[in-house]
Parts: sequence; C-alpha cells; structure tokens
Amino acid sequence: MELLLETVALYSLKLAYETEGHSPILRDDPLMGGCDREVFGLLVRRGDLVGIQGEIGRCLGLALGAVGGVDSVLGRELGRLADDFWASQTVNELCTPLNALNVYLKNIQ
Repeated sequence: MELLLETVALYSLKLAYETEGHSPILRDDPLMGGCDREVFGLLVRRGDLVGIQGEIGRCLGLALGAVGGVDSVLGRELGRLADDFWASQTVNELCTPLNALNVYLKNIQ
C-alpha cells in the first residue's frame, strides 16, 4: 500500500508542478515532502487513516487546482474519485479508491 500511496502523491504533484521542458519530478524530489514510502509505511503500520488522508488530500488538492477545479471536466472526475477516497473508514478500505486515483492521475498526465 505504501508504494500506491507514494505513487498517487507523485502523480498529483507532477500534475500540479511539472512543466514541459523542465526536469521531471521524481520520488526523491523535495516537493514530495512527507509523501514518501517510509512516511506512508509508518502511517499504515499505525493505522493512521487521518494522517494518510491528510497527506494524500494535500496532494489531491494541488492536482485538482492544476486541472481547473471541480468545475472542469477533469476536475469533476478527480473530485468524484477523491470523494471515494475520503469515504474510506479504514486503512484497508483505501486500496480500491487509491487504485482508481492512481490510474486516473497517470492517464491525465
């Protein structure tokens, strides 16, 4: 799950900050901040749903802004997928919405 969390964060930040012609954002980029596999691993082991949702939520908010907000076509779908993520009640329930977010964010890059 840690890799999936890190990947969703990475794709979100790429969407928000990566510009054509500049160096790509990588997993070890300072922009990733607390969104790396080790931090997510700790949060998952603790069962810290709020912590996970907070870190991913910050990244999704940036991605949503980059696609024009919830009023844009891309933003409506991203918002719908994010709502499914927020509806998760346990860490184990995060897998399905995270997979959907991962696929969607990768496709709109």
